Parts: sequence; C-alpha cells; structure tokens
Amino acid sequence: MSAAASVVVAIGAAAGLISAAEGGGEQHEARRTETPEPTLEPLPAVPTPSSSPSPSKKSKSPKPKPSKTSAAPKTPRPDPAPKSNGLYRHGDSQVLDWVRANRNDPRRPLIEQRIADRPAAVWFAEYNPDVIASRVRAVTSSSGGKVPVLVPYAIPDRDCGGASQGGAPSLGAYDRWIDQFAAGLGSREVVVILEPDAVALSDCLSAADRSARFASLARAGRTLHAANPNAKVYYDAGHSGWHPAATQAAALRKAGAASAASSDGIFTNVSNFHTTADETAYARSVLAALGGPASHGAVIDTSRNGNGAPAAGQWCDPAGRKLGQPPTLSTGASRIDAYLWIKLPGESDGCKGAAGSFTPDYAYELATGG
Repeated sequence: MSAAASVVVAIGAAAGLISAAEGGGEQHEARRTETPEPTLEPLPAVPTPSSSPSPSKKSKSPKPKPSKTSAAPKTPRPDPAPKSNGLYRHGDSQVLDWVRANRNDPRRPLIEQRIADRPAAVWFAEYNPDVIASRVRAVTSSSGGKVPVLVPYAIPDRDCGGASQGGAPSLGAYDRWIDQFAAGLGSREVVVILEPDAVALSDCLSAADRSARFASLARAGRTLHAANPNAKVYYDAGHSGWHPAATQAAALRKAGAASAASSDGIFTNVSNFHTTADETAYARSVLAALGGPASHGAVIDTSRNGNGAPAAGQWCDPAGRKLGQPPTLSTGASRIDAYLWIKLPGESDGCKGAAGSFTPDYAYELATGG
C-alpha cells in the first residue's frame, strides 16, 4: 500500500484502487486495519482500521491477551478528563478489555485517559444478515443522547482480496444486509461511515463490476436515510496522499455521494496519518469538485495523525506517530463536520501485533507521541 490509502482496518480495505492513469497520485500504501465486528452478544466490538477483514485491510484477530511489562515506563502525567463532545463511547472495545484486565500495568492510566475514554467508531465487518439489525440496535439504543459512529464494512470483494478481504457474497446479498443494518439505526442522530475504501480502492474491479458497486453504494445511502432521516451518511474519499480531488470526486459522484437522498458528504484519512490541515484542504477540494448540496460536509479521521504522515511507503504501524485531535462534532472549520477516531488507536495494522488486535505498546507510543 502506499501511504496514500489507509481506510480500512484489520478487516480490510474496500476493494479496488482508482487507477493512477485516471488521476495520478500515490497509490494506497497505508491501509486501514479494522477488527471485525465483535462476536460478543449482543454488542459489537469497536473495531478500528487495523486487521481482520475490516476497516484497514486486515483480518479478524482474537482479542489480545492481557499483557504485562516488567519495566515500568516513564508515564507522562495524564491530561484533564476529556469533556463530553456529543459523541458516544461504546462500552465494548479491545482497549477497554485491556484496561479492565490490566489495572496494575504502568501504561494503563495514560492509555485509559488518552484512548479508552475517547469515543471511537464501532465497526460491523461481518456478513451476518440474521443478526446485524440487533447488533446495530444494541449500539444505537444504548447511546442515550450521544451520537454513535457506525462503520458498515461488508461490501463484496472488500480489500480487492487483500488482508481485509471478505464481505457479502454478492451485491444482492449486500443490499439485503444493508436493509437489515438500516433497520437497527433507530430514529436518533447517528453518523454512518459507509464502506471505507469502497470508492477509492475499486480499480481491481472490472468497469462493469465497479459500476454495479457504485450503484449499490448509492442505494445503501438512500436506504440508510429512509430508515432514519437523522442519520448522517458519509462516503469514501480516500485521503490527501492518494487520488487527486477531481478524480475522487468523479468516482464519488457515480456512487451517489453528490445526492442529498444518499449522502451527507465524505470521509477522509481513515486509518491514515495525514495532517488535519492537509485533509481539510483536500476534503474541501473534493466537495467543490463533487457538487451537490452546500450542506454536504466532511469528517476526518484524526486518530493517528498528530505527527503527520510517515515517509512514503511506511503504512504498517509506523514509528513516531501520535494521536491527533480528540473526536468532536464541533470543529470550527467550514465544511468539516467532525473529527472522528474511526480507526481505534492502538489496534495494529499487522506489524506491532496481529492485524486488528489491540497492542498496548503501540497504544502507549501513540499516546506519548513516540
């Protein structure tokens, strides 16, 4: 992957890469890795692009076993408790499991305060039409007045057969899965990050298959909005180091992202590291090229972008990265609707730990910036 793409988690990035011929730009190097939807009943786990066929292009990985360290690292003083920002922090995630099981680990206070206490996206990367509605409902119904961030990640040919491969067996099956996903949304406000990499990484598909996928994504957006008019649905725009804005906008338009019936805007930088400033400029350029309602905005994954992107070609748990802006629905930036942690910090891309698994050493590096 190129430092360009980093949308998917261990669960895999959406299939296909828009050809360089169509827009130039770096190829997708940093892919997201998301952990697959939790098997715990009734709540799903909070995956983040990192392994297992899910949001960062990897594959499901077992929950990490509690780990202990012999040497107590120097622990920076925790910051003040994070203020509520309107986003929902789901109570079932790998980092929370680790925090609960490792109360005496010297890294625990900082990891808990800077990562586990922050709201993050909940990924649904398993094709499970019989139970997906109840799993989505378990999250939305427990969010109270907060806004949950949900990531459906089951498009067929996900990750172009890469580490996060998987998804529904056909687009018809996917359409039915999305119908059930939508049935669990409820009626309150919810943010939906629709299929990371499904647009930006789609060039492995034939022209006909790509068109069919885009039609299915447009249908998915309409279905989600029809089920819950308060849902905010965002489409895959890759990131600033990948496709030129005009190229990405053209593909997004074909996938329905310019239509108010399907979309509320775009998302960028999922599982990647590009700075918020670069992503903001890129997102605005994509929106301008896309057209559509002036109300369309963008959300940016800031989970690991505090130190910007690593050297070209480094995408798998690169050293020297840092947490970015905390998740918030109030950015103060025009056309930027939110900064979100779509990829959960500390879930590995597959180098510092099994793809999609929570790796405390990596989490601690991100929390301390080094």
